[in-house]
Amino acid sequence: MARLDAAGGRGGVRRLPRADRNAAYRSTPGNVGAWILRHDQGERTKFVTLTFWESVDAIHGFAGDDVERAVFYAEDDRFLVERDETVTHWQPDRERGSAATQDRLRGR
Repeated sequence: MARLDAAGGRGGVRRLPRADRNAAYRSTPGNVGAWILRHDQGERTKFVTLTFWESVDAIHGFAGDDVERAVFYAEDDRFLVERDETVTHWQPDRERGSAATQDRLRGR
């Protein structure tokens, strides 16, 4: 989770450059989607990024050798006041998820 202050972040930025990030995710082979969620909370705005991948190998293609370490961009230091350095990988519950939902995540 990343946080920036509601007054505009460092350097007056209130929004994460989502288009750039989504392009980076989607241009990586094996990415099947990405969501960036935000929650305004008083003086800060929290962001959570959910990315969807075909396999752990595809995640390696984006994140490198250590897929448990969060990926940050050079411009993040301008506006992030707090960040999680690690990520958690979740697996879909295939017994409960519908085939249609799984197909949508894969862009079919």
